[in-house]
Amino acid sequence: MTHAQPLELLRQARDRFTQREIAEHIGKTPKTVRRWEKGEVPCPAMLEPALRDLLQKAAHTPAGGGRFRFIDLFAGIGGIRMGFEAHGGECVFTSEWNGFSKKTYVENFGERHTFVGDIVPFPAEAVPDHDVLLAGFPCQPFSIAGVSKKNSLGRPHGFECTTQGTLFFDVARIIATKRPKAFLLENVKNLLSHDRGNTFRVILQTLRDELGYDVHHRIIDGQHFTPQHRERIIIVGFREKTAFSWDDLQLPSEGPRLSSILHRTDGTEPVLPWDGDRYFDHDRQTVQPKYTLTPKLWAYLQAYAEKHRAAGNGFGFGLVTPDSVARTLSARYYKDGSEILVSQGSRKRPRRLTPRECARLMGFPDTFRIPVSDTQAYRQFGNSVVMPVMREVARVMVPHVETMIEQEQAGVVQPPLAFA
Repeated sequence: MTHAQPLELLRQARDRFTQREIAEHIGKTPKTVRRWEKGEVPCPAMLEPALRDLLQKAAHTPAGGGRFRFIDLFAGIGGIRMGFEAHGGECVFTSEWNGFSKKTYVENFGERHTFVGDIVPFPAEAVPDHDVLLAGFPCQPFSIAGVSKKNSLGRPHGFECTTQGTLFFDVARIIATKRPKAFLLENVKNLLSHDRGNTFRVILQTLRDELGYDVHHRIIDGQHFTPQHRERIIIVGFREKTAFSWDDLQLPSEGPRLSSILHRTDGTEPVLPWDGDRYFDHDRQTVQPKYTLTPKLWAYLQAYAEKHRAAGNGFGFGLVTPDSVARTLSARYYKDGSEILVSQGSRKRPRRLTPRECARLMGFPDTFRIPVSDTQAYRQFGNSVVMPVMREVARVMVPHVETMIEQEQAGVVQPPLAFA
């Protein structure tokens, strides 16, 4: 690497960022950045990947010039956001109650707009205007029981009745008030069968009948894009009738294998300044030993699996090789890693995935920073979305959103009115 490479990147970064902003990004002082810029001291090798990361974020984070505006509810660590930013969207509002998730989110996206914790008490009227609402909302039990009784009593009902007390209600009330051109909701596959189908029936009734949106849903398996069997339901809706079709999705018939996300031990594993040797020992070219299971834990998992095999159950650990497609990564992975254990040969105990490998398994780029403990990182990635799935759904959605924006600007359709 020549001195000119990082210096040229530094010049590019200075076109958009101050010395202080660059210093904060790479963990140095503004004085150090100034000395590099003036050529008083050579730029270190670590500067090039750090600046490429900063410039990439700048390219994918429109500064007030996005082609469309969106809000990110129940945001987690921003997986859905990344999918829509990749197609020109600008995030104007975020809600995430978990403090550890917020730390990861802000580390990677900054906090240039309103960021609230609990969305429940936040007034819908105070949410900024937006074109698309995104929400990976948690599923809480609710049913349609009692609606007929309320009818007989002459009491009002509708989505406020059937979903009050659930977090879906907070999505619905914001849609009702702000009337975005489109929305995307993501949840677990079991949402379809929860409460014998009543939960999903209420959701569709609310979105279609009460709020008047053109709604489409589909279960998509993340293994089209990453080596993980992970089925999730995606619900999208448009304020106007559109030609949206799931058939327009481009889902590879055969996805990658686990080797694509594992740390490489052949000398080609990238050195990430924000990771250092936290997960991978670059001198020894091996995963840090702390991720290998202890003898006690490995013995326990084997005995547990044998007990259930003898009983005719399918419970047990999931041992994977570089050619495998893994089970679903869960938020409990930090406990024992049992659903995805990487084989290290017959003479060595298996190991957990590292948090960096979990990030890759969810489709997050290596530029994504992990500022929290391993336990919190495992929880966050286990609760997140397969980012390339969101990016592909956004690719199909965005042209319809942009058409609606163009029609509105041309006066073909009236601006949205508050829902009554």
